[in-house]
Amino acid sequence: MSSYKVAQVPTKGGPFEIAEREMSQPGPGHVRIAVEACGVCHSDAFFVNAGVPGVRFPVVPGHEIAGRIEALGEGAREKGWQLGDRVAVGWFGGSCGHCTPCRQGDFIVCENLKVPGWAYDGGFAEEVIAPVDALARIPSGLDASDAGPMACAGVTTFNGLRRSSARPGDTVAVLGIGGLGHLAVKYAVAMGFETVAIARGAEKADLAKQLGAHHYVDSTSGTPVADALRSLGGVKVLLATAGNSAAVTETVEGLTHRGELVVIGAANEPLGITPAQLLMSGRVVRGHPSGTAQDVADTMAFSMLHGIRPMTEIVPLDQADEAYQKMLSGGARFRMVLTTT
Repeated sequence: MSSYKVAQVPTKGGPFEIAEREMSQPGPGHVRIAVEACGVCHSDAFFVNAGVPGVRFPVVPGHEIAGRIEALGEGAREKGWQLGDRVAVGWFGGSCGHCTPCRQGDFIVCENLKVPGWAYDGGFAEEVIAPVDALARIPSGLDASDAGPMACAGVTTFNGLRRSSARPGDTVAVLGIGGLGHLAVKYAVAMGFETVAIARGAEKADLAKQLGAHHYVDSTSGTPVADALRSLGGVKVLLATAGNSAAVTETVEGLTHRGELVVIGAANEPLGITPAQLLMSGRVVRGHPSGTAQDVADTMAFSMLHGIRPMTEIVPLDQADEAYQKMLSGGARFRMVLTTT
C-alpha cells in the first residue's frame, strides 16, 4: 500500500504537523477521494481544541472538501458514483439513518451526524474516505478551490436564507461580512432581497457595495444598529454570521413585526434577548445547521447560475498551520483554502 500526507494536530490545541498515513480501501457504502482542495473553517477549532466530545488525537480536521473519487467501496457504484467523479463533502459528512430525525428525513440534525474531522479524518489531507450519502456532485466549470468552501460556508448561508421567512423584495440584513457573511450578502442579493450588510468600520462600506449590498450599517458609528435598521423600515430576516452574541443581541429591535433572527455564527456566550422583545411583535429566533449533500449540490448549482464564488486565499497543504492561524486571527480574506496540487 502507498502512503499519503495529512496535516494533523497531535495533541489538544497543538500546532499542525505533516504526517504520512497508509492508504486504505473504502468499506461498503464509502468512497476514497483524492482531495484537491479543502477550506479552513472556524469550526475546525472545535476539533483542534477538543471543544466537542469524542475528538481523538491526532486529529485531521477539514470539512470543506473537494476532490475526485479514486476508489469505490462495495455498493457505491450502485448508488450512482463512478471513478473520477468530482465531489464535495461538507459539515454533513453522513448520517446514521436510524435516529428519529433521520427517520423523519431531517438528516442534517441527525443525532449521530458524521462530521469530517470529528467522526473520521477530514480533508486536511491528500486522501479522505467518506460515506456516499455525504457526496455532492461538483458542477462542470466550478473549481475545486471554490467548491470546497461552498460545502460548509456556502450551504450554511444559502440554506439559512432560502429556508427563512423572507420573500423576494423583503429587506434582509447580514451581520458580519467575513468568511460566511461575504457569501451571505451575495446570495441575499441574488435571491431578490433588499440587502443590508452590517460590519465594524466605515472602511468596509466599499466591500459591502462590491458584494452587492444595497445598504451598509457600520456598527461602530455610534448609532445603535437596531436604530439604523429601523430607519430602513426594519428587516424581515437578520442572518447572524458573526460569532458574537453581544453584536447579535443589538440587532433584535431592528426586526420587523414577525421578523426572524437566524443564527449561524457559533458563540458560547448567551444572547441577551428578553421574552418581551419577542412576544409583542411575534418575532422568531432560530438556529440553522448547515445542510445535507443535496443542499450542497443546490448551493453549487445556484452559485453557478448567478456567478457567485467565495473570496479565497489558496495555500498548499504543507502550510496548514499558517493558514489555520491566519483564519483564527481574522486576517483571512475571506476563506483560506488548502490545496494538494
